[in-house]
Amino acid sequence: VQLQASGGGSVQPGGSLRLSCGVSGSLLDYSAVGWFRQDRGDELEGVACLTINNGKAVYSDSVKGRFTISRDTTNTVYLQMNSLKPEDTAVYYCNVLLGSRAYWGQGTQVTVSS
Repeated sequence: VQLQASGGGSVQPGGSLRLSCGVSGSLLDYSAVGWFRQDRGDELEGVACLTINNGKAVYSDSVKGRFTISRDTTNTVYLQMNSLKPEDTAVYYCNVLLGSRAYWGQGTQVTVSS
């Protein structure tokens, strides 16, 4: 299983970014996809998770109402991030759940700063 995340960058507070994660095979092969983030010295934080079979999405309280997880019909997962805040600065990772095992992509840096 291979995952390739992209779309990170630097943005001012209040701005938007859209992260993408290309997944090997079909998303229908997996039970769930998610985005996590980690800032230096902090613990890994779950940001958003999407269940593939029913399309249900859940979000952390810190991003609820600002971030949206979605997918296309093939093999790409997105994280639309709006109204970004400095505290959203982190390396963002995507992952997929296949059975009981999670697979991770490399991170993409998001920096929110004026």
